[in-house]
Amino acid sequence: MKKVSVHYALLMLVISLFLTTGCSQKEGVYKSGGSKFTSAARHRATMREYCVLGKTYKPTYVSVGQTMKGISSWYGPNFHGKMTSNGEIYNMNGMTAAHKTWPMDTMVKVKNMDNGTSTIVRINDRGPFVQGRIIDCSYAAGKRLGLDRTGIARVKLKVIGFAGQIQSDAMIAKSIREHKVQRIVLTDFGVQVGAFRRYEGAQIYKRQYAALDKRYQPIIKRFDDVDGAPLYRVWMMGFKSEDEAKDFILCHDLSGAFIIRN
Repeated sequence: MKKVSVHYALLMLVISLFLTTGCSQKEGVYKSGGSKFTSAARHRATMREYCVLGKTYKPTYVSVGQTMKGISSWYGPNFHGKMTSNGEIYNMNGMTAAHKTWPMDTMVKVKNMDNGTSTIVRINDRGPFVQGRIIDCSYAAGKRLGLDRTGIARVKLKVIGFAGQIQSDAMIAKSIREHKVQRIVLTDFGVQVGAFRRYEGAQIYKRQYAALDKRYQPIIKRFDDVDGAPLYRVWMMGFKSEDEAKDFILCHDLSGAFIIRN
């Protein structure tokens, strides 16, 4: 009996490992949220649409292997010790960078197209807000690229991982071939389905929409008018993209609903 039990336990372990590995490879998804670098709340905040110098920027997800070309600059002493967009204290000697739309903690390989040098940085800030520039490297990263001498340079960016974890070019190429590319998925899109002066009305709507589609979670958000009167808004949360939220509105014929970002 003991021998059979051991064999059974080993069989269950193998099956468990297989299922776990299979699911992680099939998903190929890195959910945006908290990491050892950025809190979940800060991550959500940095993925909201924002406006700088009259121009609107819409942060979005990225996939491993995604590329971008443009001009890189660097920033150093004037910002050293100040807070970055993800809540960290900027260290000009760290290997970090600012990007206008890519998620916080995206790992990026930056290649200087003018001299062939390259380095790896982690996005922890927003910017640069200068036309034509796509990334602002820390002083240390910029020095490795030769930006301390030229100021700016033509670069190619390549997403190679998230939250400190990076993938080799060979791993990325294999993932692309096998359609298992890891990507950031945003879950802070929502749909407002109702607004009530009385909390009881919002609760009724919340229960109704909880049964409508189990993939999404209804929540109640309180907002106060200028005179202090409460307004309870019912939001459906958990949409991974604006298009998914639009499909939800259309499929359920929600004429008065609209998309929000939490």
